[in-house]
Amino acid sequence: MLPLVNLLPMCCMITSLFLFGPRIAVFVWWLVNPARFSIAFDTWLIPLVFGVFAPFTMIAYLIVWSPVNGIAGLDWLWLGIGIFLDISSYTGGGLGRRRKFRSC
Repeated sequence: MLPLVNLLPMCCMITSLFLFGPRIAVFVWWLVNPARFSIAFDTWLIPLVFGVFAPFTMIAYLIVWSPVNGIAGLDWLWLGIGIFLDISSYTGGGLGRRRKFRSC
C-alpha cells in the first residue's frame, strides 16, 4: 500500500484541475471566439457569474445555444448535465472529507 504522503500532492492537483479546468476552458474559448459570448449574453455580468460559479453549465449553454432557436428540445438535457456537474464539483469535496474523517 502506498503511503498517504505521496498521494496528497496528486489529490490536490486533480482537485485543482477539476475546479479551475472548466474556468480556464471558458476563458480560452472567450479569447478565441468572443463573438459567441457577445451574441449569447446581453451583458458582461452574466458570463462572469456563470464562469466563476457554474462553468460546466456555461460551457453546456454555449455549446447548445443557437441564435435562431435558443434552447429547445434535448438542449435542456445538456444544461441539466452541466448543472449536475457544477453541483457535484462543489459537493464532492465535502463528501470526500467526511469519508476521510469517518475512517480515522
